[in-house]
Amino acid sequence: MGKPTIKSESSKLQTVLNKFDLTGQTALITGAAGLLGREHAAALLEVGATVVLTDVSEVSLNTAKSLLSVLAPLDRIVTRVMDVSQPASVNAVAEQMVSEGRHIRILVNNAAIDPKVVGGLGIQESSRLENFALDQWNLQISVGLTGAFLCSQVFGTAMAQSGGGVILNIASDLSVFSPDQRIYRKAGVTEDQQPVKPVTYSVIKAGLVGLTKYLSTYWADRGVRTNALSPGGVFNGQGDEFVKRLSALIPLGRMAQVDEYRSAVQFLCSDASSYLNGQNIVMDGGRSTW
Repeated sequence: MGKPTIKSESSKLQTVLNKFDLTGQTALITGAAGLLGREHAAALLEVGATVVLTDVSEVSLNTAKSLLSVLAPLDRIVTRVMDVSQPASVNAVAEQMVSEGRHIRILVNNAAIDPKVVGGLGIQESSRLENFALDQWNLQISVGLTGAFLCSQVFGTAMAQSGGGVILNIASDLSVFSPDQRIYRKAGVTEDQQPVKPVTYSVIKAGLVGLTKYLSTYWADRGVRTNALSPGGVFNGQGDEFVKRLSALIPLGRMAQVDEYRSAVQFLCSDASSYLNGQNIVMDGGRSTW
């Protein structure tokens, strides 16, 4: 047998790269007007997909569409106002997609309420477990976890009935370990007033991994793959002290840049990951290994 030629090896490489190509595929992204939602959309636009951006604010969606228009023609960027916590809203968008001849083959469950840890305001610290309000628990879980369930139920069912697809749940490194509350501490604040990452965040992100595993077996025989991506902290202008504390917990010594998850989204949503199912890909700079 002769040695492989440069041409044959190049052909094999091109075949592998072609598996990332999503030309002709339509992806729906929830919470798409947010920081990472826009990045997930950018990732899929880069490899040829048409994206349906959904969020609760039409103004924010229009801003996101304008920002993304440098990557693709406007006819590949569709916006729809959708509240993932409301079945009627999710079903209405699904019906619109059908009426427009759009078949959702990729669902990115990204919508979440991520309350920022502020604290130190001299009032009852509401992020602490002792004080955490039930209405906030219900609201945050309804968006971050129930919303993923409802969208998977509606759009996943359609995928299963029409040849398959991909569901990607955006979890967090806090799906696999507990928040280190020390990084949020404020100087000169009593213990009972120290801010913390609230309980809902960890519960929701761990729940998304559980949902991922359940869905990965439920529709596997119908060609629907489900995986989770668990990003670590993304730098977005946080204070120097917080960045220093968090970076010290990460082997790479820094927070992620906002665009560093694009290639992972492309991999997980395309045939490049065709044998990956039911997994939680933790992409945290190595933090979870310490």
